[in-house]
Amino acid sequence: MEFKDLLQFIGEERQSLRERFPIPDPEKEVLAHLAKAYEEMGELSEDILSYCSLQRQDKLDAYSKESLGAEVSDALITILLIADIMEVDVEKALEWKIEKVKSRRN
Repeated sequence: MEFKDLLQFIGEERQSLRERFPIPDPEKEVLAHLAKAYEEMGELSEDILSYCSLQRQDKLDAYSKESLGAEVSDALITILLIADIMEVDVEKALEWKIEKVKSRRN
């Protein structure tokens, strides 16, 4: 998958979510997605704890690399939805940030 395909999916998903769960106020829409992002990060945290064998046995039994990948994906998608709502040019922002991080190495 190319990054542009991911961003296109994000736009389509945002439109689908707006149709199913209309929130006319953009600030409330951002806050709703922020709450969802925290939920997804909690689920990712559970899988990370399982990866580290720091969960109850029933949760360890349910853990898989696939579930970890799914939770990482859910968290990324939710964060990208927030960026889309707030009109962040994610590709440009990532390029800028990567260069900044690289410059710290020198």
